[in-house]
Amino acid sequence: MARRAGVDTSTASRALAGDARHRMSEATRARVLSAARKLGYRPNLLARALRTARSNSLGIVVPQLDNPVYAQMISGAEAAARERGYALLIVHVGEAESGVTAIERLTRTNHVDGLLVSSFDHESVLAPALRHAKVPSVVLNRRAAGVANCVSLDTRRAARKAVAHLLELGHRRIAHLTGRPGGAGTRDRIAGYRGALESAGVGFDPRLVAAAGFSAEGGERAMRAVLRSARPRPTAVFVATLLAAAGALKALRAARIAVPGDISIVTLHDSIIAEVLDPPMTTVRLPTRRMGYEAARGLVDLIEGRARRVARVLAPLELVVRGSAAPPHA
Repeated sequence: MARRAGVDTSTASRALAGDARHRMSEATRARVLSAARKLGYRPNLLARALRTARSNSLGIVVPQLDNPVYAQMISGAEAAARERGYALLIVHVGEAESGVTAIERLTRTNHVDGLLVSSFDHESVLAPALRHAKVPSVVLNRRAAGVANCVSLDTRRAARKAVAHLLELGHRRIAHLTGRPGGAGTRDRIAGYRGALESAGVGFDPRLVAAAGFSAEGGERAMRAVLRSARPRPTAVFVATLLAAAGALKALRAARIAVPGDISIVTLHDSIIAEVLDPPMTTVRLPTRRMGYEAARGLVDLIEGRARRVARVLAPLELVVRGSAAPPHA
C-alpha cells in the first residue's frame, strides 16, 4: 500500500492511524487513504485501541429512524467514520426519552471517543449535557447557543427558495406548516418564508401558519388546522420537511382537495419518498448526507487534535420540480 501511494511505510502508517503529532500534507494523507480503499485495507481497531487507549468508535444520537433526513445523515457519518478507521454506534432517542438522557446513557454504558448529536432538546439543557459528557462532540442539523461545534443546513435560504418557486408560479396565499415550536430550524424556515413573501410584496397572515413538527402525523394535523382556520383557503403550502408534507398530502386527499389542482405543496429535503408520493413532491434538495459526513470528519479531527472547532453551515442544493406544485386556478 505504501508503494502504491508513493510514500514510505512509516508515513503510510501515520496517515492510516490519523496521527496528529506528525505533519503531513492533506494531499499525502488523501493519497494514502485512497490507496487503502482500493486495496481493501481494514485497520485492526482492537490493536489500535490497546495502543492509544481509544475505542475508535463514535456515537450518533438521533431522534427518528423512520425519517429519511436522519437515514441520510447516518449514512454520511458512517462513511466518514469508516474512512478514518472508526466504528459508528447509533443510538435512537425513544418517544419517552430526551436526547440528554440518551447522551448520558451512551457515555455511561459505551466507551466512545466522541459524540454526534441530533436532538430536539432545548439548548439550555443540551449544552450542559455535552459538556458533562467529557468527550468531543458535534451537534448536527442545528445551531445551539453554548455549543461550539455544529454542522447545520441553511434552511432559511432553502425555505426562501421553496416559497419563491410558489410565488413565481403565481401563488399569493401560501400557508406554512412549521417544524417544532421554538426550534432554531423552525425559526430559520419561518424567516425564509416571510422573507420571500416580503420580497414579493405579499403580506404575512398568521392564520396560514401551523406547527407540524417532523412527522407525517404532525403534518396531517397541521394541514387540517389550516383548512379550518384560513379563509379564504390557501392555494399553496410550504411544509417544513418531507414526512410532514406526506401527512399534509394525506389530509388534503381526505378533504377531497386536489393537489396541485386546488392546493400546491413544496417542501424541504429530498428522497425516494418524494418520488413515489402521488403526486410526486416538489422539494428543495439539501446536502443532508454531506452534513453527516462533514460532522463525523470534523469530530475525528477534534478527537485527534487536528482541529479545535467545527462550525459549518451548508448551503441548499437545487429545487427539484415534480408534480405537486402548479400555477393556481384563475
